[in-house]
Amino acid sequence: MSSTSSPAVEVEGLVMAYGATRAVDGLSLTVAQHTITAVLGPNGAGKTTTLETCEGYRKPQSGRVRVLGLDPIADRRDLMPRIGVMLQEGGAWSGIRAGEMLRHLASLHRDPLDIAMLQERLGLDECGSTAYRRLSGGLKQRLGLAMAIVGRPEVIFVDEPTAGMDPAVRRTVWELLEELRGDGVTVVLTTHYMEEAERLADLIHIIDHGRLVASGSPIELTRGGTRSTIRLIVTRPFPPGAPESLRAALGDHIEVVQIDDLSLLVTGHADASTLAKVSRWCEDNQVLPESLSLGTRNLEDVFLELTGRDLQQ
Repeated sequence: MSSTSSPAVEVEGLVMAYGATRAVDGLSLTVAQHTITAVLGPNGAGKTTTLETCEGYRKPQSGRVRVLGLDPIADRRDLMPRIGVMLQEGGAWSGIRAGEMLRHLASLHRDPLDIAMLQERLGLDECGSTAYRRLSGGLKQRLGLAMAIVGRPEVIFVDEPTAGMDPAVRRTVWELLEELRGDGVTVVLTTHYMEEAERLADLIHIIDHGRLVASGSPIELTRGGTRSTIRLIVTRPFPPGAPESLRAALGDHIEVVQIDDLSLLVTGHADASTLAKVSRWCEDNQVLPESLSLGTRNLEDVFLELTGRDLQQ
């Protein structure tokens, strides 16, 4: 048994490679008990591989992983009843009915949650007799979450928990995850929704190219003092060397990151004067802005600064 002061999840120097590609490259992070922790990163950053290693589906090629103080591979028999896993896809037999799958999983646990309550909360009560293969993507996601939590786990891993869900159902899932945390469950999630991470997470780990690049609460990560942002979106692709050229026009105290062919993010002590300089730079370089906005840093800004990529990429 792990003490309440020890981490629920510990990853130390994890390396997972596929051929010459290191999906996870010496990653180290921890997850405190009774929290919601989000692991963010662009596609291919190593998030899913890391979670699958913590869940015992992959054996670390190098490094150390512990969940509730146990080795997910060597101690799998002892660990599995104490964790819940929501996969991105699958997890249920193709022909089984949704209600049957939940009842089967509940029968494997000593003190499962009430199935009727779960079905009602997640909008599954009307599809209980529908075969899994006939469920929509959003319903499969909801069933996957119900399957992960029905056994009252101590730790739950949820990979993209609200993908394909409409906004109303997404908020219901958020409330359910917050209730689980309130009941002492540790939640580890990946998500492509910045709003989801900001709303739910006590701690956020940002990884890129299999390495940890930042950790902190949403407030800690977005705290920037006098730092503000300017978003520049244009009608046609920027000329070559646009970030370097704009940075030279604004000064060394300003950071410029090109998000894609049509957008730039300017970060630093940005004010009306900086906005005017950006406008002049556009005029001098025959760049036609579609929008030019000044605001404060948010989690998406921080993510772009650290990775140079959108969360969906």
